This record gives sequence, C-alpha cells and structure tokens, in this order.
Amino acid sequence: MRDKTHLSQIERWAKYVKENPDKWKAKVKPFMDSQIITSRRFYKNLTQTEEGRKKIIELRNIKNNKIIESLLGAK
Repeated sequence: MRDKTHLSQIERWAKYVKENPDKWKAKVKPFMDSQIITSRRFYKNLTQTEEGRKKIIELRNIKNNKIIESLLGAK
C-alpha cells in the first residue's frame, strides 16, 4: 500500500479535475499526445522485422488467425 501522501495527492488531483474541467485537460493533453505518438512509433518500428511482428502478436495477445497472417504474411 502506498503512503498517505500519495492518496492525498490523488484526492487533490480529483478535486482539481472536478473543479476545473477545462484547465486539467490542457495540462494533460500534451503528455497524453506524446505517449500515443511514442507508442505508435514503437509499434511501427516493431513491424519492420518478422521478430518484431511476432513480438506484437505476443504483446497484444492476438489470437485471430487473419490478423496473425496479415502481420506475418500468408505462407
């Protein structure tokens, strides 16, 4: 369990979000956008090799054979 200061910070942030619905979005949006861009770049780089494509299948727990075939190429 985390300490009380962590819980206190979460409570302060929740209060801020409730009281400032527009302000908090402007503060968080650049961070979230950068996370999405980084993730997309990471997956794009993984698709460049067969080993990377296999890793995507593993990471995303992909079970659909059509998707697997599209990533690995039909043989």
